Amino acid sequence: MLPEPEAILDRSNSDVVLIVDDVPDNLAVLHDALDESGYTVLVATRGETALQRAAQALPDIVLLDAMMPGMDGFEVARRLKANPATAHIPIIFMTGLTETEHLVAALEAGGVDYVTKPIKPKEVMARMNVHLQSARRARQQVHQAGQARNALDAFGYASITVRASDGKLMWQTPLARDLLRDYFGTSAPQAPKLVVDWLQQHLPAAQQQIEPPRLSVEQGARRLSFRLHQQTGDGEGGGDWLIVMREVSDAAVIEAMSLSFKLTTREAEVLYWVVKGKTNRDIGEILGSSPATVKKHLERVYVKMGVETRTAAAGVAMTKIRQLHPQFEG
Repeated sequence: MLPEPEAILDRSNSDVVLIVDDVPDNLAVLHDALDESGYTVLVATRGETALQRAAQALPDIVLLDAMMPGMDGFEVARRLKANPATAHIPIIFMTGLTETEHLVAALEAGGVDYVTKPIKPKEVMARMNVHLQSARRARQQVHQAGQARNALDAFGYASITVRASDGKLMWQTPLARDLLRDYFGTSAPQAPKLVVDWLQQHLPAAQQQIEPPRLSVEQGARRLSFRLHQQTGDGEGGGDWLIVMREVSDAAVIEAMSLSFKLTTREAEVLYWVVKGKTNRDIGEILGSSPATVKKHLERVYVKMGVETRTAAAGVAMTKIRQLHPQFEG
């Protein structure tokens, strides 16, 4: 098995630069100057080779000749920006063309800057340093944000980032991945349809900083809630949105009812679903028993609680639950 590119290149003490130019003399001048300055230098003389090297090595910056035979620099830049793995890499164009239309084309293709030929290595390195510092700050911010989001997992909160336009799952914490698979049987790259529909429905209000109602999905006595936290990126179709998820289990509530009213576990489960407003048929489907069996359990519950009706049982149970578990949602 081949090692990962990050393992091949030592990034601890130097930045990795990919130079793309079809003229050997230009490559030699820049290679030697950058190498002497402590950079790790990769070279490519063709557009196709440049794309392969960039995907394999993930350089910190690309110096790209605009005019090359075959695939020119503009097309190379567009393809680098279209690939999620390389889209973040800053590109500095090297061009002998100084007409405004060519410089505009370079920037529109994804370049962050340009230098004109004949190349002056000191000028190139000065421009590189500016963009490398910006790239480092951006990587650090992403890293810190990722650490903060992952830390939420330890407190039972999970988070995902969803692109509003198409429901693509841009980012998720480990706990979020497990919860989505457990509740929806889905995983990246798409967020669950129910979540996407909820996000798109409330997007206009969210863009005006009005927090929409939370989405709640139940699975037995477990409940997964979704809260729209904030927009994390601009973009067409509504941008990317950070959604915080939390699972709540009412197993403790069922246990509390069992102890408070001296019920069996199954009787306490039946009472729990009565409090939640379910019919005997509903409860039977949830617990895997018949409506008649549920009715018998419920009759014993009435006797133990000293009540005669379903409504009375639910009322007494809710009062006790509120005392023990104020956060319970009936």
